[in-house]
Amino acid sequence: MSLKRMDNVLINVEDLEAAIAFFTELGMELEGQTTVEGPWADRTVGLEGVRADIAMMRTPDGHGRVELSQFHTPPAVRAEPANAPANALGIRRIMFAVEDIDDVVARLRAHGGELVDEIAQYEDFYRLCFMRGPEGIIIGLAEQLS
Repeated sequence: MSLKRMDNVLINVEDLEAAIAFFTELGMELEGQTTVEGPWADRTVGLEGVRADIAMMRTPDGHGRVELSQFHTPPAVRAEPANAPANALGIRRIMFAVEDIDDVVARLRAHGGELVDEIAQYEDFYRLCFMRGPEGIIIGLAEQLS
């Protein structure tokens, strides 16, 4: 098999700084920021005249990454409503394991995060919720119970 690992998930955003703040509050670390442009970028994504700022966010354990991208040219387009429901086709959420779900929810609310519904408990194993963040991004939070 030639697959080594999943390297990152890309999220296109309109407000890069707000998205960085949201994921930083979640506990991710800013690994780096840069601007990408030129023929190689055009060929990679299949667009012409690409110029985008990107920020790479890393989980504290170093195994997971979220790449945030803000397109300047060509301008970004919205493919679905910002409040698309959890059953809309496509990638719907990224799940994160957390230690204290109530604390994380409270901190993310200060950055515009909203619960999709409520924090629910799955048997004696997990407390779980979905939150909608900047750009309509849905993240899942899971706190494993002892």
